Amino acid sequence: MLTEKDINAKSQALLRLLQAKLGVRGRDLEQAMRRAGRRLPRRVRGQAARLVAAQKMAGHPKLARQLDPREFSQAYADVSAHLAAIDVADRRKGRLIGLAAVVAANLLIVITAFLFWLSWRGYL
Repeated sequence: MLTEKDINAKSQALLRLLQAKLGVRGRDLEQAMRRAGRRLPRRVRGQAARLVAAQKMAGHPKLARQLDPREFSQAYADVSAHLAAIDVADRRKGRLIGLAAVVAANLLIVITAFLFWLSWRGYL
């Protein structure tokens, strides 16, 4: 049987992983998952919703008996495995490459518009 301490300990571990891998902060797992939003796949968000529901149920003695330990453990394993697989350096590189691509595309558009304007005015 799962105890409230076990559930809270695993929730805190997931909060630390979210902070380290995605930079998401929150006072509890529910708020952190809400802030992570679409940065997580739908399947992982669903598993995290199960963990949040289990955390809420754990505070009530009669509801805590309804929790399935295998389902909780599987959801925790799925979410933590996904978060552990995130490479922070690769995400940072991807963001920088994306920003550089946007700047280069905008610069190309401005230069093309300027050359078009020069030819339209008869300077070229």
